[in-house]
Amino acid sequence: MHTAKSLILLDLMLPGRSGEDIICELKAKHNVPIIVTSAIHDVGKKVDLFSLGADDYVTKPFHNEELLARIEVRLRANTDINTGDVLTYKDIVLNSSDFSVVCGGKSIELSKHEFALLQLLMENPGRTCTKNMIYDSVWDYENSADDNTLNVHISKLRKKLKEGNPDEEYIETVWGIGYRLKK
Repeated sequence: MHTAKSLILLDLMLPGRSGEDIICELKAKHNVPIIVTSAIHDVGKKVDLFSLGADDYVTKPFHNEELLARIEVRLRANTDINTGDVLTYKDIVLNSSDFSVVCGGKSIELSKHEFALLQLLMENPGRTCTKNMIYDSVWDYENSADDNTLNVHISKLRKKLKEGNPDEEYIETVWGIGYRLKK
């Protein structure tokens, strides 16, 4: 687990692997800020990187003072997000130390994969978790996960959360991409 002082500074021009793949892999496993550095000035490329989970983008060449200021801002912002073993979203409280979930004041029993799925969504509020990101994080590269498996787990998770609070919708589908917490 990363502390509130963790941050990744990532140069896109790496030998052997694309920076985009690394961003997806890191964000699937850890909710840590990523600042990308690159000589690429293309706005479309920057937007794509933000949609993958990059938190900031610094174009080369850059001034060290600017980079240090951006790092400081990201670290400061990262202390405000959910940290530790307890995550909260609306009236859901997820405790990863004892694998408990309370929704609408009611204790909710979740399977291992349902818990991991809810935890991933809660660790990435406001962000769409892609299907590949979910497979890698929740099923940890197991070949048993496919679209049908994911859909069944999402459906069961929604149903159990609905039992906790019938008046609230928590998870929304981003068609063809994945899922995210409803805003």
